[in-house]
Amino acid sequence: MQNGTLLAAVDLGSNSFRLEIGRYDSGHIERVEYLKETVRQGSGLDENKNLSLVAMERGWECLARFAERLQGFQKHQVRAVATQTLREARNRDDFTRRAQEILGFPIEVVSGHEEARLIYQGVSHLLPQSDEKRLVIDIGGRSTEVILGQGYSASKMESYRLGSVAWSSRYFPRGQITQQSLQTSEIAAKAVLDEALDAYPIGSWDTAYGSSGTVGAVAEILTLNGWPAGQITRAGLDWLTDKLLRAGHPDHLRLEGLKDDRRPVIGGGIGVLRALFDLFKLESLVKAEGALRQGALYDLIDRENDSTDVRERTVNWLCERYGVDQLHAGRVGRVATELFAQIAVPDPNNERYSQKLVWAARLHEIGTHISHSDMHRHGAYILDHVDAPGFTLQELHRMSQLVLGQRGKLRKIEDILDDELFAKQLLCLRLAVLLCHARKDPDITPLQLSYKSRQFKLSATTGWARGFPQSAWLVDEEVAAWQKSGWRFSADLG
Repeated sequence: MQNGTLLAAVDLGSNSFRLEIGRYDSGHIERVEYLKETVRQGSGLDENKNLSLVAMERGWECLARFAERLQGFQKHQVRAVATQTLREARNRDDFTRRAQEILGFPIEVVSGHEEARLIYQGVSHLLPQSDEKRLVIDIGGRSTEVILGQGYSASKMESYRLGSVAWSSRYFPRGQITQQSLQTSEIAAKAVLDEALDAYPIGSWDTAYGSSGTVGAVAEILTLNGWPAGQITRAGLDWLTDKLLRAGHPDHLRLEGLKDDRRPVIGGGIGVLRALFDLFKLESLVKAEGALRQGALYDLIDRENDSTDVRERTVNWLCERYGVDQLHAGRVGRVATELFAQIAVPDPNNERYSQKLVWAARLHEIGTHISHSDMHRHGAYILDHVDAPGFTLQELHRMSQLVLGQRGKLRKIEDILDDELFAKQLLCLRLAVLLCHARKDPDITPLQLSYKSRQFKLSATTGWARGFPQSAWLVDEEVAAWQKSGWRFSADLG
């Protein structure tokens, strides 16, 4: 990446949407502009986990303003990430479909594990380089991430379903804050976070850092009221809690640093923060400058360098974890991408599409870890539910559908099969699997795959079918499988 390149990250949080623009300079990113709008999308989820139209419209309006600032940016310069609210929302596709049109860039709904990884990347890159062991906490609107790491590497990452918006609406629905309601919110938070003590034993870190959201708001209030700058101490948190209880309602609290957009969710945020202080026996929490959006920016840099793309490392880890025959998986991947190259239309993103096909091919047999019978279904289930650093939920689901569709009838994936790119990737994967049926490297130089207007054709040189009768029979079976799919596939096998 060249020095001076502008990069942008959009963070679609449960309470606020943020836009961070930075300039790349020799491995570092210098801030150019930062925009934040309080959208409170998390409060728009109903009891059925559907986003209200009003909440979606607030998000769309904000993204329209961000889109104006992002005019002139290319796709590889922008990463937009959505978190817990859209992870939960059953109608998230209704929101993201329109949101992507407005913003002009893809929006990735990331898993809690991936959110935690990006938060740590953002925090660690804006801290001085050190060998200290770090505990990083991020209290968002509807989720709280806890990460343990050293340097730029996170060793443990978890996301828990509680946050300032969720806890405020649940335990302070009318805004009234009493000793009883605050204590109830703390007990409930501890019940959710209690298991974290097993993963993050006390004493396993040197310094505890807090990122973004609630931590940033509380730290600013304490600093402006005479407490140590840039940190939250237990004594300071007790002082702020007492002030809040005396006021009885955030709207009645007159305190320097308490912004109007934070008042409606300060009660829930403090309840969660107090629970974390008690569980981890914290005496202080240092405010970190980095956050999710900075992590997304540094991840853009990593993705420009294939050797450091975390997704490649994740695929390697999954292959090892599920005992994949990597020699065969690599063989299937090579055949699939060679066939894909024959039908891919000229597109600067072809390398990325091909890489994702390789990843799906390398993981196509992970389901055998559960059972050889229906291994494609088991593999798809694993990919839809595994914590896979670097991948978005959409990327994992697309790979799961390729794994699911690698064999058998196509009816099971008809919802996504209408996507031309997916259909091309799927056919190439299915052909690669059958051509490698003997678990040996096939010679595909006599084969030519072509495509035009929803029609595929596989041609072979004269005598290929006689030389490889088993492969020819499997190709004929594949032709029959596509007859009811809405796509045409024919074969002239010489």
